[in-house]
Amino acid sequence: MNGLLFITHQTERYSYLESAEVALKGGCRQIQLRMKDAPVDEVIAVAEKVNVLCAQYNAKLYIDDHVEVCRHVSATGVHLGKTDMPPSEARALLGNSFIIGGTANTFDDIRYLQSEGVDYIGLGPFRFTATKKNLSPVLGLGGYTEIMSRCREHTICLPVLAIGGITLDDIPAILQTGVSGIALSSTILNAENPVAETGKIIEICK
Repeated sequence: MNGLLFITHQTERYSYLESAEVALKGGCRQIQLRMKDAPVDEVIAVAEKVNVLCAQYNAKLYIDDHVEVCRHVSATGVHLGKTDMPPSEARALLGNSFIIGGTANTFDDIRYLQSEGVDYIGLGPFRFTATKKNLSPVLGLGGYTEIMSRCREHTICLPVLAIGGITLDDIPAILQTGVSGIALSSTILNAENPVAETGKIIEICK
């Protein structure tokens, strides 16, 4: 996984479904449906609609947290946080045809996730973000530089996406640390023209 991963978010301006559509219209082809604290039946209902949208745009859909929803809608994969099901358990349930990602905050987290057989890692947060509760320690550019350097030293070659409070101006320097891509939400949705903003970010991530 590389480039831009858009994480859905509900705002006063956009629903979860509309936020995904904005990113897709801007050229993003990787969407993570993230609906924290929503009932599973509501997540399934939205996931089915987002999945149809993603198919129209030839995009990949990842479901945050919910392994059963991922399987139900035949999404591309699932992203698991630190308090979710262990990736190895998810793999046993899903098999090898689904992509499994995991959240990391430290190099040790990355080593653990590698041992659990994940396909990619979301490493963060870059800075404080209001879209996430129970935020792990902020990494900043120095944190990414150190962790990615240690990954190279230990020949860990998993794709790593930077996440957490990232703005368009941050992206070039973050990519220089060796991450594969960027995951974000608010930077796009808070822009005056979210579709155009998505396009700009994709160009930077190429």
